[in-house]
Amino acid sequence: MASQTAGQAKAEHLPPFLAAIDLSTHGTLAQIEATQEIAYAGALITSVSHETVDATLQLLKETVGRYSIYLEVSGLSDHQDVVDLLDAGAAKVFVGSGQAAALQKQGNLELSRVVYCPAVGESEAALEGTTFGLYLRHVADVQAVGGILHEMGKNRPPVYVSKYHMTEEEAVTLSKQDAVPIVLASSLTLDSQGGADKVRVAELILAKAKSDRPDGLFTSLVVDEREIALGLVYSNEESVAESLRSGRGVYHSRKRGLWRKGDTSGDWQQLVRIDTDCDHDCLRFVVRQQGNGFCHLQTSSCFGEYKGLSKLAKTLISRKRNAPEGSYTARLFNDSKMLNAKIMEEAAELCEATSKEDIAAEAADVLYFALTKATAAGVSLEDIERNLDAKSVKVKRRKGDAKGPYAEKFGVNGAATTQNGDSTKTIIAEAESKPKSQDDPAGLNTEGKIQMRRYYTAKETPETIQEVLRRPAQRSTEKIMGIVNPIIKEVREGGDKALLGYTHKFEKATSLTSPVLKAPFPEHLMQLPQETIDAIDTSYNNIWKFHAAQQETKPLEVETMPGVVCSRFVRPIEKVGLYVPGGTAVLPSTALMLGVPAKVAGCKSIVLASPPRADGKLTPEVVYVAHKVGAESIVLAGGAQAVAAMAYGTENVTKVDKILGPGNQFVTAAKMIVSNDTSANVSIDMPAGPSEVLVIGDATSNPAFIASDLLSQAEHGVDSQVIFIAIDMTEAQLKAVDDELHAQAMALPRVDMVRGAISHSVTLVVKTLEEAMTLSNEYAPEHLILQISQSTLLPARDMVTNAGSVFIGQWTPESVGDYSAGVNHSLPTYGYAKQYSGVNLASYVKHITSSNLTPQGLKNVGSAVMRLAGVEELEAHRRAVEIRLKWIEQNGSP
Repeated sequence: MASQTAGQAKAEHLPPFLAAIDLSTHGTLAQIEATQEIAYAGALITSVSHETVDATLQLLKETVGRYSIYLEVSGLSDHQDVVDLLDAGAAKVFVGSGQAAALQKQGNLELSRVVYCPAVGESEAALEGTTFGLYLRHVADVQAVGGILHEMGKNRPPVYVSKYHMTEEEAVTLSKQDAVPIVLASSLTLDSQGGADKVRVAELILAKAKSDRPDGLFTSLVVDEREIALGLVYSNEESVAESLRSGRGVYHSRKRGLWRKGDTSGDWQQLVRIDTDCDHDCLRFVVRQQGNGFCHLQTSSCFGEYKGLSKLAKTLISRKRNAPEGSYTARLFNDSKMLNAKIMEEAAELCEATSKEDIAAEAADVLYFALTKATAAGVSLEDIERNLDAKSVKVKRRKGDAKGPYAEKFGVNGAATTQNGDSTKTIIAEAESKPKSQDDPAGLNTEGKIQMRRYYTAKETPETIQEVLRRPAQRSTEKIMGIVNPIIKEVREGGDKALLGYTHKFEKATSLTSPVLKAPFPEHLMQLPQETIDAIDTSYNNIWKFHAAQQETKPLEVETMPGVVCSRFVRPIEKVGLYVPGGTAVLPSTALMLGVPAKVAGCKSIVLASPPRADGKLTPEVVYVAHKVGAESIVLAGGAQAVAAMAYGTENVTKVDKILGPGNQFVTAAKMIVSNDTSANVSIDMPAGPSEVLVIGDATSNPAFIASDLLSQAEHGVDSQVIFIAIDMTEAQLKAVDDELHAQAMALPRVDMVRGAISHSVTLVVKTLEEAMTLSNEYAPEHLILQISQSTLLPARDMVTNAGSVFIGQWTPESVGDYSAGVNHSLPTYGYAKQYSGVNLASYVKHITSSNLTPQGLKNVGSAVMRLAGVEELEAHRRAVEIRLKWIEQNGSP
């Protein structure tokens, strides 16, 4: 991270100084702009307390895009307040060590926006501040700063310096040393003469400016607020000071001397700010042009008239003032309904355009009518661009997405197929809604009642029951390995290029140019309806609470015998890879279930992998969750290729230490292969197969509830399996369940998937709870639902020995565990619940043991150690104890 910051610092164009303001006296934009000295500074800093957070948020809202606001927030204890201020547009925050550590884990945050305020002396600060910007607060001697800067080297991060009663000479000295002085706003002056207790703004701006001209003039570029060049002029110290004093463009003419541009023509410029380029050999005047234009030829600039959006904006402003009554433009400005209709019409035509020429033409129309609406409301092009800039620095995602009718119209969540390896057959993805070809076993039998086969255990042999409980057959291991191994090998050797190639081939996302989306994630990829955001946030909070409760707050310490203390402490796995199935499906729940415990555990690096849609984008829900859990990147790939990329690493995919998450047979096979490859040095959470549920019911059960629980898993895919164990239920009660199952299934959009799953699902009728629990434990289901009488619920739970997760009582459907209750839904399937736990906090940590012996402790245990080492003929082991015991005998206990 230090090297990254150094690179950022080198390219960063820092302000020459920061004006320190007091919110109690300059709390609004109007108050700031009323004080020209502050307004021209262009970068402001203020301290924020708990009492002034709201006022600061309002200030950021008012100044959006107009000023760089720096905030000293080391006094805030609430981390969320700091995030809110960054999200509102604070250019940088000056933080203490605890805050800095928390912000390092914050997703979607450029760490160059963080400045560290060390709580140590200046000499130690240089070393502590190298990972962020560095703030040397209230230094005693400015001269000492030079030594710190020299020690930090040329590629140091930005350094900010404040001092009580800083003089102009001290501020200029700091600027020349590439530090940023922080000067009290009350000390600044625009007066060219200055004073004993005043710091001239002109001197600070020009502190590092240089000229290669014999006459010492500064080349000066005049631009508008959109940074469109208006003209090239020259300046000197006098003209800069006069420009700042008068608030307008004042330059130096080689013929006339001081040149107040516009005095004769009336085409003058209102000064916004003055700064320099990266090499400090060119001044830049940012102005608002008044009158006809900057050039003496009465054109917008000395390089000709405006073009593109700038020209359109200028034209619309003119038309708004002077459009003839009855003209089309006048009607657009006066008839908001027609204008809105045109915007909708042109947007629809843009969506339908396909060729480059048509897309360009329709996009131009959309921009024209959108800018017309903005101009009618008094919103300038500069306002729009400032808003865009403000959005680009948001830490939290922006709310809002395509509304339902538009999402439905364009098939935002439509289905697509993926293919496996070199096979020509289509793989049925876990969450796809419909079969895609005659090769799919789902949905081909579209007639008849959707009904599970029924067996009475008392009438069948144990072997028959064991056979009917067999999971759906999976593809042969040999065939799967033959497909997966070449994929893993190619990605391992070919890196990003191979990974991207598989994404193009399998996901049809040929527009992708990079296989990785790195944080901070663009906000336009996370736009969601508020209801979806609220649902994700609720689930996130509940999952966090349940997994946080699993944390081990202190090491385990046991004195096994006097003087022998054994300890065990926990540490997070540093880098984890989380596989989120998807493609066209929307699976934020899996991203939550995998990502939240990783964040709770404190994993330093979280990498998500999820296949994109055919348009190359991920579902916004998954990107939003990735942002919330602080993922460093998302691998835009699925299948074995995504697993291989995380296991071995590529140019842009971080190699991880453990891979977690469900997937189809190819994903599972890839996880098993890489976990057994010692060169990969990666572990996995568990083997996994298709989703499954086992429901136990009795005469008190609600048939509609039972059917809904069975179908909630059957809709996952044709290779899913659902089991119903009925305890002493009558024929009428069993028929009620069958009827509900069929009726509810026929109303589902995934009815074809359900038919495929139900075809290998069964109902077992037993006599007792004990028999039901014996069968359940032997089956070891991923999900076990106990929908039985209240009096038998707890006894039944106590009988559970093998299950991924248990759902107790009629008011606990499996779906609450899948999404929002708080338990994890990444669970062992295919009978692996006999050996594995579901994902939990322990999945993301490892336990380290330690021993600590006193001399007496070594005496107490030493003879046993030496004896066993001798039995195993490990002489060096034995002597390691013997030598120490002899030393204690000769020298006594230390």
